[in-house]
Amino acid sequence: MNKLLVFIVLLITSCDTGKLTVIADLPTSLKEISAIEKTMNSDILWVIEDAGNKNNLYGLNVKGEIIKDLNIDNIQNIDWEDLTSDVHGNIYIGDFGNNSKKRTSFAIYKVSNPEYSDKTINAEVISFRLPKGIKPKDFESFFLYGDAFYIFSKNHKKCKLFKVPNRIGDHVAKFISEVKLKGKNTKVTSADISDDGKTVVLLNHNKLWKITNYKTDNFFEGIIETIKFDHDTQKEGLSFISPNTVLITDEKNKNEGGNIYRFSLK
Repeated sequence: MNKLLVFIVLLITSCDTGKLTVIADLPTSLKEISAIEKTMNSDILWVIEDAGNKNNLYGLNVKGEIIKDLNIDNIQNIDWEDLTSDVHGNIYIGDFGNNSKKRTSFAIYKVSNPEYSDKTINAEVISFRLPKGIKPKDFESFFLYGDAFYIFSKNHKKCKLFKVPNRIGDHVAKFISEVKLKGKNTKVTSADISDDGKTVVLLNHNKLWKITNYKTDNFFEGIIETIKFDHDTQKEGLSFISPNTVLITDEKNKNEGGNIYRFSLK
């Protein structure tokens, strides 16, 4: 086998992303991107990093280049894990990571119209705690639907669903239900709901769960379909860009990951 052919074989092997299509590389300066969100009327892709990183919200273009770098100076990045948005272009940061299981209070930060903001901004705080009898859990995923946030626990055994109102102030989360998701690895690392409200997706490192045909906000009563990627990296960001298409991000690990992917749910 000649050197050119060897190079082509290695290139194809190294670029094998299963059913995912790479659309851009993530900035090398952002090592631990934990979420991605596209607001309804903008092409900017918003990302954050998790615990131990800056209190910054970054806006990327479709090439993965940083075009907005906003420092939120009135809050702390305890463990930022997911992003969601509303129809007005406001971004919400889920600060509810809890790997140590020691946190008893969690927060969601509202950043108003970041697309039109300067380099330094402030956020409003929505804080919540869990109902009595439910021990502190680890969370990495949520979305906004109607006038409430829906938060999913990161758990090997059963995924728990909670509801928190979208109102500035302190709240007690409402426990809705729980489900045992199919698969060996069932930790949910991000979540989103389509703009029409008909499809929920929950992300994992090597698959996602697509939920449809729910009648209420107890989404686990719907039809849950497991869709595998044929690709296994540390995927932590998920956002709908059309009713049947999502964007996914993963963290860079040696020669793998560090990309923005497009994935069709059909």
